[in-house]
Parts: sequence; structure tokens; C-alpha cells
Amino acid sequence: MSSVCIEIVEGNPHLRSLLGWHLQQLDYRVHQAASIYQAREVFLSHQPTLIILDADLPDGDGIEFCRWLHRQQQPLILMLSARSNEADIVAGLKAGADDYLSKPFGMQEFLARIEALIRRKRTPVAPAYLDYGALQIDLVQRRVRFQGEFIDLTPQEFSLLYVLAQAGGAPLSRSELLRRAWPDAIDNPRTIDTHVLSLRKKVELDPRQPSLIQTIRNVGYRFNMEILNSNIAQSPTKLPKERFNNQRSTISTQR
Repeated sequence: MSSVCIEIVEGNPHLRSLLGWHLQQLDYRVHQAASIYQAREVFLSHQPTLIILDADLPDGDGIEFCRWLHRQQQPLILMLSARSNEADIVAGLKAGADDYLSKPFGMQEFLARIEALIRRKRTPVAPAYLDYGALQIDLVQRRVRFQGEFIDLTPQEFSLLYVLAQAGGAPLSRSELLRRAWPDAIDNPRTIDTHVLSLRKKVELDPRQPSLIQTIRNVGYRFNMEILNSNIAQSPTKLPKERFNNQRSTISTQR
């Protein structure tokens, strides 16, 4: 069985089934979705290497969903569309698609494009250190440094902060945060609220008026990437010392 997982997001059930069958004959692992809602669930559950994405879906705009996908783990994206004018192709590629195929298309061309995209994929070396300006996240030591000071976080607070930061400013629902940041399945999304409150006490200049971890009404939370490079984030004013772990063992020379 191939290690390459492919997700097909296509509103036409006959085309979706046909593409899936041909890909399975080449020993790819295939998952299918008929809508953006299903596609998001499949992506979060299976983390596919490549996504075949219809630009016109019954419950939303495939271009917008492409942008969302590109902000995640940056999977390979082949966009399919009945629209073949230059402006539509450019819009799809700018949204994050790696290739664009206009309908109707031949199956041999489709499979050749899939194989070309897979060849392009290189196994990335997982980053050991993320630098967001005023915020640095050490993924090896699992330490966070904000405004030049190390912050004492619990393992769960670290995971939550990392997932929020990795989303690049995109809002994440409570259910998405639970899936990405929690090691075990939890049925209560309000668990997120408790941990966000605790995290804000450690990373916000004023936890009562949070500006770094923002609440998005009726959605969840987002990490305010812009403020990390603002005057507030660069201000010499530090958070109270009691919020930081001052033990020698935690403040080692940064790599």
C-alpha cells in the first residue's frame, strides 16, 4: 500500500468515484468528500499528501477553501475547474494550488499531473524552532520565549499556543483546537476556554483586554500575528516576573 494519501473534493459523484477508482489502481490511499464541510473533516482526520479540489462546490467557494488548506500543513493541491480563462487559473494558483486542470480533461493527463506533483513532494525536515518576532517557540525543548523572556507553560498550554500560532492568524474553532492540540478525544469544547484563559494570563500584556489571542465570536480563537511585530510586541515593558520560569535549567543558551 502506498504511503501517499490523496483526498478528492469533488461535487460530482460520478467524477469523484471515477477519479478515486483510477487512483486506487495506482495503489494510492484515497479519501473522498462531496463538500467543504466533509473535506475539512477528512483533511483533519487523515492529513493527506495531496488534495484534488473542485473549484465549484455545493456549500462554498473552492478558492477560499484552497486558501484555508494552504495555511494548514501546506499539502499539494491540484485544482479542478470548468472555468478555464486566464483570470480563474491565476486566482486558483495564487490561492495556493500547485497545479490547475480545466474540465473536461483526459484521464491520462490527470494521472500524469498527479504523478508529477507527487514527485515534486519532498519529505520536509520538521522545524525545530519557530520564530514569530517577539515570540519564539522551541519545538525540541518545548519552550516558549516572549519578548525576550521564557514563559513557564504546561504541556497542554504549549500545544495550544503552538497550534494557534501555526495557523498563521486564521481563526480556529474550539473543535478544531481540540483535534489538533489535545492528545486524547475530548467531548467538551469549553475545555478550550479554560486553557485559553490560563494561557492569556501568561502571554498577554493585559489578560483582561487580550490582544494576542483573540476571541472570534461564533467561531473560536485566532492568534494575532500582526501584533508580534507591532510597537506593543516590541515594547521594552516586560510581563510580571512571576509569570516566567526563572530556573537555570529552563534558560539555556538558545540555538
